[in-house]
Amino acid sequence: MIKVLIVEDEDLIRKGLAYAFDWLKYDCVIVGEATNGQQGIERIKECQPDIVITDIRMPIMDGLEMIKYFTDRKFEVVIVSGYAEFEYAKKAIEYNVSEYLLKPIDHSKLEETVQLLVEQINKKKIIEHIQERMKKIEEFQLMDMEIYVSANKHIHKETNEIIAYIKENYYKKISLDQLAEGIEISTSKAKAIFKEDTGHTFNDFLNKYRIQMALKLINESSLKIYEIADEVGFAEYKYFSKVFKSYTGFSPSEFLNQKVILHTLNQ
Repeated sequence: MIKVLIVEDEDLIRKGLAYAFDWLKYDCVIVGEATNGQQGIERIKECQPDIVITDIRMPIMDGLEMIKYFTDRKFEVVIVSGYAEFEYAKKAIEYNVSEYLLKPIDHSKLEETVQLLVEQINKKKIIEHIQERMKKIEEFQLMDMEIYVSANKHIHKETNEIIAYIKENYYKKISLDQLAEGIEISTSKAKAIFKEDTGHTFNDFLNKYRIQMALKLINESSLKIYEIADEVGFAEYKYFSKVFKSYTGFSPSEFLNQKVILHTLNQ
C-alpha cells in the first residue's frame, strides 16, 4: 500500500485529512501524523512514507524547512496552506512539490491529486523493481572471463589454455575430455586444476560465458531467441532457457518483456 504522512498543526484539519477522506479507495494508508516540521522529520524517518501532506506555517519548524531537510527525497509532497501568497507557491515549486492546495481543502481536488500521485508512485516502484533486477543482469553481463581467476595464486597454464579456447570457441560443441586431450593431460586432472584456479566447474564456467554472449546478442542484434541459443552453443532451446533463467532470474522471453516494459514506462 501507499504510505501517507500528515504534518499539520491544526487538529481539526489534520484529523479531517486522516479520517474524512477515503484513503483505502486509492490503496493508501495513513502511517503517521505530526504537528510541526521537526516532528515531521522524525516521523518521515520512522515511517518512510510515499506521500507527505504538510502545512507550510507551523510552530517550531515550518513545512518548507522540513521538506528542505531531505535533500535526497524519496517521497512526494502535497502542500496545504491557508496562505495563497505567490512566494509560498514559488518556494514549493523550487522544492519540487507535487501539488499546492489551499485551505479549506477541496476534497475533489485532493482526490484528483492523490489519484495522480498513486499512479506516479506505482509506476516508479515498478520501474525501480525492474531496474534492480536488470542491474543484476547487467553486472553479470559485464563479467569478464579473467575475474574467475584469482590473481593471488598460481594459475596453471592448462587453465589459461582452457579459458582461451572457451573464449574463441564457446559457440561450438565443447567437452572437457576434448580439451584435456588437446593439452595432453587427463580429464580428471583438468577438472581438478580448473576448479582450483577458477572456483567453478568447467560446465558452469562454459555456461556462464555462453549466457553472457547471449545477453550481448539480445541487446545488440535482432536475432530470434532460438537463433541466439544456437549462436552461443546451445543445441536445445529448452535447455538454453533453463540455463538462462538459472543465471539471470528471467527466462529469455521474460527478459525481453521486462526490457519492453521498462522502455515503455520510461517514455
